[in-house]
Amino acid sequence: MSPSDRTALVHAQGQLSRQALDAMVQRLARDLTGRRLRAVGTLLDNGPAWVAVDLALALAGIVHVPLPVFFTPAQMQHALAVSGADGLITSAVLASGWSGLPEADLDVAGESLRLIGLPGQAHVLPEGTTKITFTSGSTGQPKGVCLSQVGMQRMVQGLVVALAPLNMRRHLCALPLPVLLENMAGVLAPLAHGSECVVLPLHQLGLSGSSRFDPAVFDAAVRQWAPCSLILLPQMLRAWTDWLQTGGRRAPPSLKLVAVGGAAVGERLIRSARAVGVPAHEGYGLSEGGSVQTLNLPGADRPGSAGRPLPHTRLRVDELGQIHIAGSLMAGYLGGPALASEWWPTGDIGHLDADGFLHVQGRLRNVLITSYGRNVSPEWVESALREEPLIAQAVVFGEGQPSLSAVVWSSHPQATDAQLDDAVQAANEGLPDYAQVGRWVRGCAPFDASHGMATANGRPQRETIYQRHVHALTLPTE
Repeated sequence: MSPSDRTALVHAQGQLSRQALDAMVQRLARDLTGRRLRAVGTLLDNGPAWVAVDLALALAGIVHVPLPVFFTPAQMQHALAVSGADGLITSAVLASGWSGLPEADLDVAGESLRLIGLPGQAHVLPEGTTKITFTSGSTGQPKGVCLSQVGMQRMVQGLVVALAPLNMRRHLCALPLPVLLENMAGVLAPLAHGSECVVLPLHQLGLSGSSRFDPAVFDAAVRQWAPCSLILLPQMLRAWTDWLQTGGRRAPPSLKLVAVGGAAVGERLIRSARAVGVPAHEGYGLSEGGSVQTLNLPGADRPGSAGRPLPHTRLRVDELGQIHIAGSLMAGYLGGPALASEWWPTGDIGHLDADGFLHVQGRLRNVLITSYGRNVSPEWVESALREEPLIAQAVVFGEGQPSLSAVVWSSHPQATDAQLDDAVQAANEGLPDYAQVGRWVRGCAPFDASHGMATANGRPQRETIYQRHVHALTLPTE
């Protein structure tokens, strides 16, 4: 079979060969070029149309502004306004919620789409900007990261080289396609390698909103489509692993690699997942670096670490412990200047071990200084707490205090306070005295986006969590 005859995309209604996909992309690119658009937002569910539009915009030289469906309307309006988008491509169903200039109908991969004209004002973008991805960050206002075609191609080729020995022929896109990690590692890299991408509407994978996930629906989809690889967020891996364990099940044997990232994972979750047949491997990356910089891989694996640098990445750690990356950097931030250096300070702290594996210990800006003058990364203590089976989530505080405090959410709601206290004390035994938790309280709700206590990729909203529990945290100890 020639490369052009191979299947490129598999979807709910059938499949597309590479030749058919390329022809569709070229037709759409010609159409969009004739409309003299500068930047176009997209608001689409996962499916072949999203992939075709993404590729066509790149071919036409039009800046792509992907909007995750879980963004709030205010966040979407902000992203379109600050990017200067003069068009929005969305589904016929979603188009009714948008006002704009006269619309055009587009038929892409059998889906009826609408192109809505927007009164976008031209903005000066960093040179070479091809795509603007908006990070959910730790606040409600998304930040625009401008990516160049050169940087993205470098990232894709690095992933192709790193993953080639696994000979993975099919990837199932389990995250929303506007999420840069899935876009790069789940679509562009597999297509460049000649592999198949399975792109299904998110509800068929058990996903709804930004954080609602049904592991039973997800498991059924994985068994039906038999992928070799997946990319999951930690909370998805945890829910699927717990569901498999509870039912005495094992993951489908087709899987060769389940990459996990977006937030801290931890050795316990990795090993629990592997015990039920999920080949989970933790990685590390950020949008400013093109999505992924390091990854554990079969044969080069150290649970508890974030893996070794991938071929497109250079990495170093400075005297403060801050991680710096180079190799596939963004062109710059939206509204900001182009990068002045080939190295980017990530704001994350960590270290490289003797074998070159990266260990990420937290955010530099989150470092707490206790009243005794000791510097503590809360993520380090939180990771130790999450190693206890009864603790699913934990956020640690203690700036200017004599001891640390924590808000914890149990993996077993029926666990008693005494049992949770035993778990906290067990975690304390592995920590130096200045990093031990002196006081803890139960969380009022899970730390997820639906409760406003985490970003879409699972990073805790620390200030929100603190404000919701401040009275309990500051009660005097009896």
